[in-house]
Amino acid sequence: MKNLLRTIGTKEPMTTATPPYDPASPHAEEFINHEEILATLEAARADAADLALVDRILEKAAEGNGLTHREASVLLACEDKARIEREIKEMPKYYAEYDTTVVFITAEEMARDHSGLPHGGFVIRSGRTGAQRENGHVIEYSLNLGSNPEFTGSVLVAYARAAYRLAKSGAAGAHTVLDVAPALLSPKSGEELRRELL
Repeated sequence: MKNLLRTIGTKEPMTTATPPYDPASPHAEEFINHEEILATLEAARADAADLALVDRILEKAAEGNGLTHREASVLLACEDKARIEREIKEMPKYYAEYDTTVVFITAEEMARDHSGLPHGGFVIRSGRTGAQRENGHVIEYSLNLGSNPEFTGSVLVAYARAAYRLAKSGAAGAHTVLDVAPALLSPKSGEELRRELL
């Protein structure tokens, strides 16, 4: 499985992308690259008919090691949609435990609607209080991101800011996101936050 990527998209590396595609780069314009998206879709169309390759990608997915964007694109381009959908939904430790919907889209839809990698979802939490648990409560959170990578980068910066502030205050040791006060995430002062948010 380690050499699987070498069989996918056998074309020569692109030289026209500016800046060059770099999946390890911290800069969004380098790891979200339009030319790489188009090359991935083209390679996927060429490799989708290789059923032995499709089988190897599915085996890798079943091992729970995750797939690269190029491997996932080959599966999405495969004509056996029912099989691919079944394999995705039954993937252990990933989708099998969830109510998952698989939607196949065209290369044109991908380039037009999803090249910015938007993301969204809902989390609904319910509970009960009262001596007889007579009072029901529901909290619903929604998320609608125009660019998931940009939002993720912003969250990382916010928690780096919080880590700096914790260290400056003398705090030490490991902290989870549940241990960090929301005010530590913001670049604004406590006075500004109270004035603007309360």
